[in-house]
Amino acid sequence: MTLTTRANLNPTIARIGLISDTHNLVRPEALQHLAGCDAIIHAGDICEQAVLDALERIAPVTAVRGNNDTGDWARALPTQAMLTAQQVTILVVHDIAEVEADPRSKGIGVVVTGHSHKPLIDERDGVLFVNPGSAGPRRFRLPVSAGLLIVDGARATATLHTLLT
Repeated sequence: MTLTTRANLNPTIARIGLISDTHNLVRPEALQHLAGCDAIIHAGDICEQAVLDALERIAPVTAVRGNNDTGDWARALPTQAMLTAQQVTILVVHDIAEVEADPRSKGIGVVVTGHSHKPLIDERDGVLFVNPGSAGPRRFRLPVSAGLLIVDGARATATLHTLLT
């Protein structure tokens, strides 16, 4: 199931908060990082509706279902979502393995994923891939992190923010 949302988040620059793998933990540091965003993308493993409710108090949320999202509330979430911010189409999936081989051919400029808990920004064949890492419970020695996507017209840039070292 694919949910398509069309959004013109800001006439000049859109600030989109990126978060994933919260695993039912809403950290104050994550909420502070997301404050002031025009929209928020959650790349799955939310685990409870209350997480999305907390994020919705900051900005509109686009979320996808992760492998740990179960129950009636989670079945309503898509496994993939696409949204457009200005002239950039963004694909959101939990696991990067679900991304087709050539997202650029479908007009996608940014792919946001989660699942691995490893923060990453990478550009491949003109497509920006961003995994904000995990903002939930610490896993192994990975940082607790979130991200920010800035869309200005047809240009998108991303940054990662360590919430806890």
